Amino acid sequence: MSGSTDFAARLLQWFGDHGRHDLPWQQDRNAYRVWISEIMLQQTQVATVIPYYQRFMQRFPDVTALADAHLDAVLEYWAGLGYYARARNLHKAARVVRDDYNGVFPDSFDEVLALPGIGRSTAGAILALAHDQRHAILDGNVKRVLARYFAVPGWPGQKAVADKLWSHAESLTPTNDVAAYTQAIMDLGATLCTRSKPACAMCPVQSDCKAFVQGQPQLYPGRKPKTARRQRETTMLLVRHDARVLLLRRPPTGIWGGLWCLPELPDTQSATSWCRETLGAGVNQQENWDRLQHGFTHFDLDIHPVLIDIDVPAAAGDNDLQWYDPASPPGVPAPVATLLQKL
Repeated sequence: MSGSTDFAARLLQWFGDHGRHDLPWQQDRNAYRVWISEIMLQQTQVATVIPYYQRFMQRFPDVTALADAHLDAVLEYWAGLGYYARARNLHKAARVVRDDYNGVFPDSFDEVLALPGIGRSTAGAILALAHDQRHAILDGNVKRVLARYFAVPGWPGQKAVADKLWSHAESLTPTNDVAAYTQAIMDLGATLCTRSKPACAMCPVQSDCKAFVQGQPQLYPGRKPKTARRQRETTMLLVRHDARVLLLRRPPTGIWGGLWCLPELPDTQSATSWCRETLGAGVNQQENWDRLQHGFTHFDLDIHPVLIDIDVPAAAGDNDLQWYDPASPPGVPAPVATLLQKL
């Protein structure tokens, strides 16, 4: 029995007994349902994703429903998952599938890869899980499994390291039972071959895992080189009148792209002058709230909230500046939701 066949066989046997078989996207499995789950699971844990996935699928049960929806609705159901470019790309890709493929998710690797927001590993996972097509995958869990099994040094974010891992992923992927194998290797990384304290004693491929044989699984994969985290500050205005709060839609790209946020105060302007120039309103009362910190991938944002009550029900100037009930806002990022809840 070849090494790759033996690896797959042991993994599949373990998966049959110990793998995860009742995840929501494994029920009534099709390419659309798998696609949504794979995008949600990028940089987000399964336990966090499940309730979001269930709500999202109730609202957007198929690709046409997602394509026909307004982006605001999609972002509202995504709010809290973070990395909002994923939601914007989902919406764009759904419209491509609706318009170019008559609403049927494509089953060609090149066509799936060409959709917005879908990379090599995600395309492979969709087609492997939905259609049992033979495609290797290399998500974060699989990178960790393979880096340890083959003792591949270095950070997988480096091209040379990633190329080695892709080569190993291709060599180990079997020709049969690809869907089960794909889920199995993801499950192995998620449940046993974890980042810290891996359960090597329970691992089905422990006997010839090079990192285990060396007694140093914690060395693999290599860590990303450390860089100093940047710090940013902003002042957010909670402008209130008659129990409503003013929200501003952010540009479609960049941080929180397309979401509704609290207006941010320029460094060169006071809250009073901002209200006068933007809304033509005077300030009745102003209250500085405690600082709120929010972490992004590469920097920390210190938010200085300022609650302002204005004296007239100022009309919003355009469609991107609107009054909302703070108890039922549209899609807003997590720190804005936190501030609105205090109102």
